[in-house]
Amino acid sequence: MNGSTRLPKFEELFLIQLGLAFRKKHTGKESIGTPFKTRGKLIKQFVKLLPFTLTGAQKRVLGEIMEDLEKKKSMNRLIQGDVGSGKTIVALTALLTAVDNETQSALMVPTEILAEQHYLNILPYCEKLGIELSLVTSTLKGNERQSHYENIQSGKTQIVVGTHSLIQKDIQFKKLGLAVVDEQHRFGVLQRDAIGKKGDHPHLLIMTATPIPRSLALTLYGDMDVSFLDEFPPGRQKITTELFFEKRREKTYNILEKQLQQGRQAFVVCPLIEESEIIDLKAAVTVFDYIQDQFPEYTTCIIHGKLKKEDRQNIMSRFLKNEIQVLVSTTVIEVGIDVPNATVMIIEHAERFGLAQLHQLRGRVGRGTHSSHCLLMAYHPISEEGQARMKAMQNSGDGFVIAEEDLKIRGPGDFMGTRQSGMPLLKIANLLRDIRVLEIARKEAFHLIDQDPGLTAPEHQPLNKALHRFLGDYMKLMKII
Repeated sequence: MNGSTRLPKFEELFLIQLGLAFRKKHTGKESIGTPFKTRGKLIKQFVKLLPFTLTGAQKRVLGEIMEDLEKKKSMNRLIQGDVGSGKTIVALTALLTAVDNETQSALMVPTEILAEQHYLNILPYCEKLGIELSLVTSTLKGNERQSHYENIQSGKTQIVVGTHSLIQKDIQFKKLGLAVVDEQHRFGVLQRDAIGKKGDHPHLLIMTATPIPRSLALTLYGDMDVSFLDEFPPGRQKITTELFFEKRREKTYNILEKQLQQGRQAFVVCPLIEESEIIDLKAAVTVFDYIQDQFPEYTTCIIHGKLKKEDRQNIMSRFLKNEIQVLVSTTVIEVGIDVPNATVMIIEHAERFGLAQLHQLRGRVGRGTHSSHCLLMAYHPISEEGQARMKAMQNSGDGFVIAEEDLKIRGPGDFMGTRQSGMPLLKIANLLRDIRVLEIARKEAFHLIDQDPGLTAPEHQPLNKALHRFLGDYMKLMKII
C-alpha cells in the first residue's frame, strides 16, 4: 500500500477506520479518569422538577452517558440530536452528575447569546437545587470578572456556562470533572482539547444540533462513542415550509398577520449580505422599519450581535413574555433560542443560507403546541445549488434527511467546511454510495487494532507506515473543522 497506488474502495475506507481505531485505542490508554457515582440524590431531585417526562431517546442516551461516567476511563462521547430533540436537559443531567460527585462542570458554547440562553434556561433549576452557577463571556470586566474567576478557582462555583473564554489561561478550576461542548462544529479540535486540559482528564461530552450523515460521522468522529437523540418531545407540531419570491412578499406577510392576530409571535431573520457587519445591520434595520410600518399595532424589535449583553438579555426576556411580537434579527438567533409561542420564521434572502443553517433557523419555531410556518423569502437570480436547497427544505423536516441532501449537494469536503483543502482522505470511495463497505471496513479495522494495538507485527509494517501518513492528513482536516 504505497502512496502512488490507487487504493480500492475497501482498502481506502479500511485505512481511514484503522486510523480512527488507532486514535481511539491510543486516547483510551491516556485518558484514565475518575469514575462517577450516577443517579444520585441531586439527579432524582432534578427529575422531579421537570415539568415534562423525558423521551425514550433522552432516557436511552442518558443511560449511555451514565455507563461512560461510571468507568475509570474518561468519557469521550458525541451526541447528535436534531433541533428541539432535548439536548439541553441531557447535558444538564450530566453537569449535575458531576456536581453530585463533588466536582465542577463546564458547558462551553460558541457564541455569547447562546451562552446567555443556556445560562437563563439552567438558572431556575440550579436555584431550586442550591447549585452555584456562573456565566463567563468576554463581556465580564473588572471586579465582576475577578470575582467570577476567584469563585471558579475556589470551587464555590459548581457549574460554569461560557464561551471560548473558558479556555483562557486566567481561568483555573478547583476540580473540573466534566466538560460539555455544545455546537461542536464551531470549535476547532484544539479548542475542544483545551477545555479538557482544565482538569485532570475530565469526562468530555460533545453535542451538535447539526445532524451529520452516519457515513460522514463514522469517518470524521469514528474515534468517539456516538449517541443519537432521534425522538422529539410529545406535542411538537409539524412546521409548514413554503418558498416565496419577492413578488409574493404580500402573501408572506398575510400569513404573519394571521398568526399575530391569534396571539402568536414571529422571527424575521436577515443574512450576511456583504462581508461587513455594518452593511449587514443596515439590511436588518431596513426590514425592521418595513415591518413596523406594516404592523404598527404590534411591538417589533431588532436584535444583533453588536448589542450589549444586558440589552440582548432584556430583548429576549421581553420576547419570551410576549411583550415583543416580532423579532427582527441577524443570524445570532440561529441556535439556542426557545420561545414556544413563536410560530413564524421568515428567512430573508433564504438562497444565501446553507442548508444546515436554514434547518437550524427553522428549528426556532414549532416548539410549542401550535402549528408553525417557515417562510423562505428568495430572490432571483438563484443558483442551481440554491434551488436544490430550497427544494430540500420544502420536502423534509428531518435533520438527518436534510444532512444527507446537503452531502449530496455539496460533497463531503464542502459539507464540513473544507472547501480549501477538499477531503484529503477520500479519493475513490463515495460516502453516500459505499456506506455498507464503510461499515464492514470499520468492523475489520477495529478488530485488527484490538489484536495488534501498535501494528507491530512484521506483516503489518506496510499498514503501519500508511496509517501514520493517514493520521497526518486526518489531524489537518480536524483542525479545519
